[in-house]
Amino acid sequence: MLADKHHQQVEAILTKYPDKRSAILPLLYLAQKEYGYCTDEAIREVAELVGVEPTHVRSVVGFYTLFYDHPVGQHVIQICDDLPCALRGADQFVDHVCQKLSLDPERVRHGGQTTEDGQFTVETVPCVAGCHRAPLAQIDLDYFENLDEQKFDEIIARLRNGH
Repeated sequence: MLADKHHQQVEAILTKYPDKRSAILPLLYLAQKEYGYCTDEAIREVAELVGVEPTHVRSVVGFYTLFYDHPVGQHVIQICDDLPCALRGADQFVDHVCQKLSLDPERVRHGGQTTEDGQFTVETVPCVAGCHRAPLAQIDLDYFENLDEQKFDEIIARLRNGH
């Protein structure tokens, strides 16, 4: 359980907010980090910690794109493919990413796909707010802008090596 395993972090989060319900997002980040995604058990734990029904927490998970209710890779790569980014080469960049990671571009473009080793999940998203620096990707919570094949390959090599 989160409250047992991460007692100090949970308490620090809960004391930061006068209304415990305001702690849902940081507690979900902690749960997702612990379990790899927002499992049914994690959703129940967070709901119990903040005093709301699990359906309320589940609706938060469903609303925010950085929370997952299904298993994802160790690293999540979100690539913007909205029109401004597409005009700056996002479509070709997605194709390269899929080739590099042995993924199906159609699956990546329609819901995402995870590599066989479980290390990477790649998905296209409508916007990551950096159109003028496309192609770009958000990898985990970090932005990588003005990407090309070489830069992306270097990032993947660093992530595979644990950096």
